[in-house]
Amino acid sequence: MSTKKPPTPGQTPNPAIGLVQESAQQIWQAGLGAFAKAQEEGSKVFQGLVKEGLDLQRQTKAAAEQKLAEVSAKAAQPWDKLETIFEERVNKALTHLGVPSLLDFEALKAELAALKQQVAALEGGAKTAKRARAVKKTPIA
Repeated sequence: MSTKKPPTPGQTPNPAIGLVQESAQQIWQAGLGAFAKAQEEGSKVFQGLVKEGLDLQRQTKAAAEQKLAEVSAKAAQPWDKLETIFEERVNKALTHLGVPSLLDFEALKAELAALKQQVAALEGGAKTAKRARAVKKTPIA
């Protein structure tokens, strides 16, 4: 039988096991210290991340608004061209159908005004001639 005594509490039978236990204890304590530090510094880090996120959000929003303005400006140009093309084609179709244009109406209006003046002048001359005949017919006493 063996005459070895069991190790007493607090003593390790092998010095390598003692080193491993001591290292494990230090690792555990370092983990607890890191956890405590993370809790302490975590709120500061979190607030910093929130601030960075807000800054990034503002920059992204500004860039998106700028791009939207550029796209809107570029989109307006083709609409103007499209409107011009549409107007030209409608005018061409109306002319082909014989519908008078605005210029035609303006010319007709000017001719009508000139004719009104001529009629008024002729009417004025006719009234003067009637008066002259009326004056000749009345006997002088």
